[in-house]
Amino acid sequence: MTKSITLEQAQSIANGVFAHARSESMQPLAVLVLDDGGHPIFFAREDGASNLRFQVADGKAYGALGLGMGSRALFNRAQEQPYFVEAVNGAFDGRLIPVPGGVLIRNASSDILGVVGVSGDNSDNDEAAAIAGIESIDLVADAG
Repeated sequence: MTKSITLEQAQSIANGVFAHARSESMQPLAVLVLDDGGHPIFFAREDGASNLRFQVADGKAYGALGLGMGSRALFNRAQEQPYFVEAVNGAFDGRLIPVPGGVLIRNASSDILGVVGVSGDNSDNDEAAAIAGIESIDLVADAG
């Protein structure tokens, strides 16, 4: 069994994210899926999503993958240990965005296969859409 998300799975996750977002009447979203090495494998944005959504989705996803915890956990840690998160963001060349919406993709054995970053609505809704997308293909969502 593969230990990284496939392109087909990534596309299916994005479709699940968008389906959830439309069912909840969310703002237009952008979805980025990174593989287990942090490389972009799939990106899509809905019509009307603003131009910086890729960077925001990437910051949520990249930080979650890099620290091995969903970005909700990073958000909590930023409140508890702001100097640590600021230092990590420096080490990540400013690429870390510690708010909900970066959700690790795990298999049934808890291996990390990749991560989904969603941006476009409020952070809680972004996270809910990411979770729905991951669960739509029977993988495990780890939001932190």
